[in-house]
Amino acid sequence: MAGRFVRSSKYRHVFGRPTRKEQCYDNIRVSKNAWDTNLVKANPHYLSVNWEASGGGAFAVIPLAEKGRLPEQMPLFRGHTAVVLDTDWNPFNDSLIASGSDDGKAFIWKVPEGFSLYSDAEEPTDVAPVHKLTGHSRKVGHVLFNPAAENILATSSGDFTIKMWDIETGSARLTLKHNDIVQSLSWSANGALMVTTSRDKKLRIWDVRQETAAHVVPGHAGAKNSRAVWMGEHDRVATTGFSKMSDRQMGLWDIRSPQEPIGGFDMLDSISGVCMPFWDDSTQCLYLAGKGDGNIRYYEYEHDKFEYLSEYKSADPQRGIAFLPKRGLNIHENEVMRAFKTVNDNYIEPISFIVPRRAEVFQGDIYPPVIGTKPAMSSTEWFDGGDALPPKIDLESVYAGEQPAEIASDYKPRPLTQPKAPTEVKKEPEPVKEAPQPSPALRGPPPSMKEQTSSIATLASKFADEDPADSVEDDDSSSFEEIPKPVDRSEKQIHIVPTVDKTQSTGIQKGLDGSVDHPATSTIEPTPIAAPNPQMIKPKNLEPPSAATASSTTMNLPPTPAAGTEPIQGYLQEIKALLQQQTQTMAQQSAKIGQLTAEVDDLKTNLSSTNLSGRMGGADKGERIKRLEEELAELRS
Repeated sequence: MAGRFVRSSKYRHVFGRPTRKEQCYDNIRVSKNAWDTNLVKANPHYLSVNWEASGGGAFAVIPLAEKGRLPEQMPLFRGHTAVVLDTDWNPFNDSLIASGSDDGKAFIWKVPEGFSLYSDAEEPTDVAPVHKLTGHSRKVGHVLFNPAAENILATSSGDFTIKMWDIETGSARLTLKHNDIVQSLSWSANGALMVTTSRDKKLRIWDVRQETAAHVVPGHAGAKNSRAVWMGEHDRVATTGFSKMSDRQMGLWDIRSPQEPIGGFDMLDSISGVCMPFWDDSTQCLYLAGKGDGNIRYYEYEHDKFEYLSEYKSADPQRGIAFLPKRGLNIHENEVMRAFKTVNDNYIEPISFIVPRRAEVFQGDIYPPVIGTKPAMSSTEWFDGGDALPPKIDLESVYAGEQPAEIASDYKPRPLTQPKAPTEVKKEPEPVKEAPQPSPALRGPPPSMKEQTSSIATLASKFADEDPADSVEDDDSSSFEEIPKPVDRSEKQIHIVPTVDKTQSTGIQKGLDGSVDHPATSTIEPTPIAAPNPQMIKPKNLEPPSAATASSTTMNLPPTPAAGTEPIQGYLQEIKALLQQQTQTMAQQSAKIGQLTAEVDDLKTNLSSTNLSGRMGGADKGERIKRLEEELAELRS
C-alpha cells in the first residue's frame, strides 16, 4: 500500500441529489433544433427554455417557485420570426434577458413584475421585446452578457463575427472577425478578454476592445464541436472537444502561452455527445455535462491540473443544462451548486450538489464571497478602456436572512494562507540547528599516530603522577591479553576472528608505537575449542598499558586536560564484563561447531558404508548432512 494516499479536499464527498418528479418542471416543450446550445439558462428567480413553437420563434420563462406540472397554455416571449437558438440572463438584473434567433436578430426582454405562468385569463398574454439589435447578416447562435460591465452584450453569428453591443443605445461598437462559425465564447472575470472556439479548430484569445486576437492556436483536432470556458479570475481556460479518433477530451490552457494545453489533452471517454463545461469560481470546480448522456463529472482545479472528484450518474440523458449562480443556492443545506437539466424534452429536473456536513451553522470554508448584483463599471466606462472586477457579497449575511453585505472586489477568500507565512519563517532557523551535529565531526579524518602517541603519553604521565598505586593495581588486575577486543570497537578497523573460523579474515592491531599486526588464519578442527587463543590477537612488541592508556585507546576519547581515575576504572570494568561475555559466547559457539563437525563426519562415514539396499536411508542422512552444514555456516557467520 506504499505510495497510496487520499488527497485532502473539502469537496471530495460532494454528491448530486436528484429531485422527485413532483418537484420538477413538467409539461414543457423544449426546442428540437439541432443547433449546439445549452437550451436552458437560469438565475436565482427564473428559468428560460428554448420553446418548440410554431409560427415563429419563442422561449419560455419559468419562475423557479412554480414547480410541478405546468399549464397547457402559458405566456411565452414571442417576437422572433425564426426559432430561438440561445438566451442569457443579465448578471446584474434578474429580470432582463437577451435572446438570439435564426432570423439574424438579438432581442432584449424584460420580465414583467409579478410574472406567473398561471392567470385567470382565457388566453395568456405573450411578452414582447423591449430592444431589437440588428446588424448580423445570418443567424445569431450565441448571446452572452459581460460579467463585469453593465449592459454589454456579445453576440456570435453565422457571418463569422462577434459583435459587442451597448444595449442602452442599441448599437454595435466592436466586431471580432473569425474565419468560420463560432462554436462557443466565454468572457474573462474582468470582462476585458474573451476566448472563442470555432469550426476551423482554432482557439482564440481576444483583446476585445482592440478587436484583435492576442493568440490563435490549434485547439481540439476532432471534427465535432468544441467548447471553451474562462476559469473566473484565473488566467486559465478550460476546453472540451474531440480527438481525431472521436474521443472526448478536456484541456487546460495558459492564456499567456497557449501554444499547447498544460499537460496535454486528457481523454474522458468515447461518447459522441458534446461535453458542456461550467466553471464555479468560488469552489474552484469544473463541471462537465455531456449531451446525450445523463452523467455530470466534476473536477477540482489545484496546482495547474484538474483533480477528479466524482460523477453524478443518471439513466435519463440530457440535451441541455444550466447552472444556477451562487447567490441563488440553498446555503442552509450546504448546497454548493445546482443544475437544471432537460429530460426527454418534456420536463426539467433540478440536481443539487451538496457537501455532506452535520453542522447547522454557516460553513464559511465552502461559501466564500461571490459576485453580487452590482456591476464594476458602466458600459461607457468599459468602452473607454475600464478594467475592474465587480464587488462581491458575503453569503453569511444571506444565510442569516439579512441584506447581502457587500465586500471589495479584490477580496481573496484564502485566509488560511496568511498564517503560513510566519510558520515558514520559523522553519528557516531549523537548518542552523542541524549544522552542529556531532556525527559529521566523528566521521572526520582520524588523528595521526604521532598525535595519538603524544596525547596518550600525556594522559598516562598525568595519571601516574596523581595516583601511581591505582594504576599499578589496574595493571595487575587486568592483563593486556583480555582487552584487545575493545580496541577493535574503537578503531572500527580490527576484526577479531575466532580460531574456529574456516575462512580467512584479517584484523589490524594498532599499538602505541604505531606498529601493525596482521593476525594469522586458522582452520576448523574436529575437536571443539573452548576459548580463543590469546596469542592470535596480541600485538607485537607491546607492553601492558596503564589505565589511562587503555581507556583512551578503547573508547577513542578526545584528550582532556584533567580527569579522575574513577571513570577510567569504570570503563575497564565494563570492558572486562564485555570480554567475559564474549569469551563465553565464543566458547559455546566453538563447542557447538565441534559437535556439529563430529556429527557430520560420523554421518559421512556411515553414508559411505551403506549398501545399495539402504539408499533411502543414505538419502536421509545426506539431507541431515546438508542441514548440519547449513547450521555450521550460520554459526560461522
